[in-house]
Amino acid sequence: MKRMILASTSTIFGGTYLDYIKDEVRDLFENAKKILFIPYARPNGISHEKYTEIASNFFNKLGITTTGIHEVKDLNRAIENYDGIFIGGGNSFLLLKQLIDNNLIDILKKAVVNGKPYLGTSAGINICGPSISTSNDMPIIHPSSFEAFNIIPFNINPHYQDPIKDDIHMGETRETRIKEFHFFNPQVVIGLREGSFLLVNGSDIILKGNQKARIFEQGKNSYEIDIDFNLKSL
Repeated sequence: MKRMILASTSTIFGGTYLDYIKDEVRDLFENAKKILFIPYARPNGISHEKYTEIASNFFNKLGITTTGIHEVKDLNRAIENYDGIFIGGGNSFLLLKQLIDNNLIDILKKAVVNGKPYLGTSAGINICGPSISTSNDMPIIHPSSFEAFNIIPFNINPHYQDPIKDDIHMGETRETRIKEFHFFNPQVVIGLREGSFLLVNGSDIILKGNQKARIFEQGKNSYEIDIDFNLKSL
């Protein structure tokens, strides 16, 4: 049974790293002694080592040891031997390319579907849907495909922002770009605002946090869903 936390961001304004979902993360990894961190997305271009240190500082407080996947020689056995997986944010195109190049897509998907606890933030949730095509990131590098894990049945747009009324310089809104996506693609898209996350248990996908989310479906008007809404119906 899938057990996942999919968070729009790792840090909300004024907070510290993962602090706003600390209780949920503790529950997710309640039986974990060591987790595998995948730092491939490299936010701001930081090194794998530095990114792993940031994650480790948080998980140390929960009594959990964190190892970066770049430190592991046998990637296949690493995923089997760790109690959980965390993929952090950064650039989704870079993340997906590294996962593809290291032949990790099918291995990671199988592990999560079979119940390995999974935490993802930002880019780490973009890759959980059918594709990363609704990412906000620049394609700074080119993966061989945009297809992702397809563990959840819809795409996500993390850090979703609403149009600012009367702002003449805002340019293309997120809603505009998602409508462009739907001109060619049928996948449902959820706009996940900062401070919100999805709690996945088996087939249940529950919206949690402090913000509503926005749902976009091809050929339909977008609409809001409330906290505690179950997205499995999508």
